[in-house]
Amino acid sequence: MQRAYVLIETVGGRSKEVVDALRKVTGVAAADVVTGPYDVIAVAEGIDANAVGRLVLNEVRGLQGISKTMTCLAVES
Repeated sequence: MQRAYVLIETVGGRSKEVVDALRKVTGVAAADVVTGPYDVIAVAEGIDANAVGRLVLNEVRGLQGISKTMTCLAVES
């Protein structure tokens, strides 16, 4: 199982809406409003990196209220 942390900037005042929508997306294990340079952080999971990439591109980035994302794949150490 591949995991990625998706750092999200939202359109002003829409962070809660984005989190609510993300929590309904299959493959999103968690989503929270956070403080700092990003508004929301989500955990995306898939069978491999390609599946996670498709999830972020096709599902996450298409949600209303998202202006920018940065995806950080988790790696084994």
